[in-house]
Amino acid sequence: MAEDTVAEGECLVCGKPLPARVGRAGRSSVYCSAACRQKAYRERQAPEEPASVRRLIEEIGQQVRQLAPTPPSVLYAGVADLATSVGRLRRVARVARDTAKEADPVRDSVTPAPVTESALGGSEGDFAALVESYRRELRVHCYRMTGSYDDSEDLVQETYLRAWRARDGFEGRASVRAWLYRIATNTCLDFQRRTARRPRRYEPIPGMNHGSAEAPARVTWLQPYPDDELPAAEEDRPDVAAVSRETLELVFLAAIQHLPPRQRAVLILRDVLGLSAAETAEALDLTVASANSALQRARPTLRDHLPRQRADWRAAEPTERQRAVLQGYMAAAERLDFAAMTDLLSEDVTLTMPPNPFWFVGRDALEEFLRPTLDPASPMFFGHWRHLPARANGQLAAAGYVRRPGTTVYRAQVLDVLRFGADDRVVEITSFEPHLFPAFGLPLRL
Repeated sequence: MAEDTVAEGECLVCGKPLPARVGRAGRSSVYCSAACRQKAYRERQAPEEPASVRRLIEEIGQQVRQLAPTPPSVLYAGVADLATSVGRLRRVARVARDTAKEADPVRDSVTPAPVTESALGGSEGDFAALVESYRRELRVHCYRMTGSYDDSEDLVQETYLRAWRARDGFEGRASVRAWLYRIATNTCLDFQRRTARRPRRYEPIPGMNHGSAEAPARVTWLQPYPDDELPAAEEDRPDVAAVSRETLELVFLAAIQHLPPRQRAVLILRDVLGLSAAETAEALDLTVASANSALQRARPTLRDHLPRQRADWRAAEPTERQRAVLQGYMAAAERLDFAAMTDLLSEDVTLTMPPNPFWFVGRDALEEFLRPTLDPASPMFFGHWRHLPARANGQLAAAGYVRRPGTTVYRAQVLDVLRFGADDRVVEITSFEPHLFPAFGLPLRL
């Protein structure tokens, strides 16, 4: 019942008369019972009702009818919107399909339908539409746990399958969101037990100058995450965007991979998602003392693998100067202007290329590696470059396309994610292979 239709002295939930307050001081109650107060709380915390599958199909049909072949910019914008809607429908349909496989049809039972209904209620399609509204934040959560964009998508799908199997046990005492986070966290822990991945140090490659500094940590499974796939910050929670940016930067993601899986889960639930010690312990089937102990061990380990100065890794929104450096970086590569490119790098710049074994620490070592590849007279000349700007993990990035000698097409080659120092020079370049370009909305060739 809407609050503006309830008469004074009536419960805001059920409309029944409120109990008399004889002899009691203080603020008047607006609910007739604890049950109504709890129901109102759950309604306030509940997400907006997701659009039905049928309505989404109708929206896609309308978008198709509104497509116009000219001008090209309008066609491109229309197709981009259509692709987003179709992608969402595909994900809903996939969840519904997979959960339908899990729901064995009743064949021999004397009752054709379940006697009781889950608190989640509805069909496979209704369940899919409900959980789809949490996909982005759950995928970010799984990405923090694993450091891999590919794995995070698979783990969200497995989370939904586990949730479907366990739906009858959901009684509504916690929110759907908290319930899904618990399932997702334990799904990630099971995955990490199977894979047993731990970072190692890069090894020197014979005949290659890597620089004189210590080799950086090698996280072969580390992948970038598209900014466009991040959940939007809530209007009343502007801190959400900052938390997402700071705890998704590659330097943080690489550092957190050094933690044992359970410590990693505790740190993310406590320090990133803001859960209490009791909530974290319940999610991981631990005692509160065990959860607190895991957090106390995780924090110093994480600090040991992060840059000493907080400002060196917890960057704010990129500045105009940093955007100009990115443009200069791309333009210099396209002009094959080696001097202009290296002038944008710090003296102690680091380059890594997960999952590949190449690494360089220091501008001199990086120059020695890059110079022959950008010199058309060199037998090691790699080709001509073009770039598109991108955003990954809250950081500026350059999507590089190369036209090899003797060819006419620029093909996707590398995604360089940049980290800047205090003087706005590039202090770290993490170069990724191009198979995730479509996730960033980038073409595979120009």
